[in-house]
Amino acid sequence: MKTEISKLHRETGKAWDATAKLYEEAVAADIKFLRAGGNSLLAPEQRVLSDLETWCDCAIHLQCAGGKDTLSLLAQGAKEVVGIDISQRMIASAKMKSESLAANAAWYCCDILDVPHSLDATADLVYTGRGALPWMMDLQAWADVVHRLLKPGGKLFVFEGHPLDWVWDTNASDVRFHPKRNNYFSEKMEGGERWPAPFLARQADIELSNIPIHERQWTLGQVINSLLGVGLQLRHFDEYPVPFWGQFPSIPEELLFRLPHTFSILVEKSIQT
Repeated sequence: MKTEISKLHRETGKAWDATAKLYEEAVAADIKFLRAGGNSLLAPEQRVLSDLETWCDCAIHLQCAGGKDTLSLLAQGAKEVVGIDISQRMIASAKMKSESLAANAAWYCCDILDVPHSLDATADLVYTGRGALPWMMDLQAWADVVHRLLKPGGKLFVFEGHPLDWVWDTNASDVRFHPKRNNYFSEKMEGGERWPAPFLARQADIELSNIPIHERQWTLGQVINSLLGVGLQLRHFDEYPVPFWGQFPSIPEELLFRLPHTFSILVEKSIQT
């Protein structure tokens, strides 16, 4: 089973390698932003995490992409950050940023399910951010990795797109079901407007048929229960009306904000573990 899951992750990783071009183009701007003390974590994330300086010696960011959010954890107060991503080009972009900033950061290129055991029990905080969980094909295996990375008393923070957003038509001018993707409990994602497909389609030198992309829908219940299933203790859960990206450009805010579009979870590893 793990071999098949790892194969799917590697195939999707090729799409993120291609998408990395967008992140590479932003390296200079990201360095300037971070050097000026910028913090790309959104307001609800900053609010829940509060001042990391008081409790976080090491933060591990799973699926870190180009590292901007990872390095923002330093601005939030973490003393050291570790970024992990399956895309070599993403990790290369992240390294360029941290080296330019002389940041206390380390980077690993690997499948999340193969994070080195040398990192076990080193994290005060495991962070996973916007748009990460749909790329995990085995949520229970993911939760197992989170558990082993955390120190006793360490915390996982998840800030993610709300799974209800799967069912809405992103091209509509009001809230209506997507013509295909309209079942909250479906496992398979359908519809070609999802990231990173539109960006890849705009690159003339890429043959999309050679880049399979595997996404999986997870309900809120599945996410929370995967974490409770490995013994982590729920400390916080909340939902927010604001999307983290503009996938509904034609729906007026007063209508759009009647629904949740993001959520956050904070769980803690028992000190007795």
